Amino acid sequence: MVRRRYYWIIVVLVAVASVVLAFTLEERGTPYDTLQVQDVTSQEAFDLMQENHGNPDFIILDVRTSSEFHDGHVEGALNIDVNLPSFSEELEQLDRNATYLVYCRSGNRSRTALRIMDDLAFTRAYHLTNGITEWVDAGLPVKQ
Repeated sequence: MVRRRYYWIIVVLVAVASVVLAFTLEERGTPYDTLQVQDVTSQEAFDLMQENHGNPDFIILDVRTSSEFHDGHVEGALNIDVNLPSFSEELEQLDRNATYLVYCRSGNRSRTALRIMDDLAFTRAYHLTNGITEWVDAGLPVKQ
């Protein structure tokens, strides 16, 4: 009798856990709704920049603070600080159909920026996964 009771308790717990897990995964969905994001290494980002040199529809977006940006940034980058209250408003001024290479120092703030870009219906971006830190470590050029 005791075994049977434990059996049913375990069955109920597993069923509840399965429902909670399914609901959580369904809510999470894909990371982005409209934005197609491809993570790239610093070398891949550099190659993309070379391939798209002069292409007005390829925009490099540095989402660090202006102080960090002035300490050194990828040449040609546009700086919009993701932590500023006006970040979304500034993004709204940009072409949602352009292709963006987004980076920060280490990859965390740029992920936040990409989620906001997705909310604003941007369509395509590359993410410098480990940020400008990896870029500098790889010996790639930085503009002061």
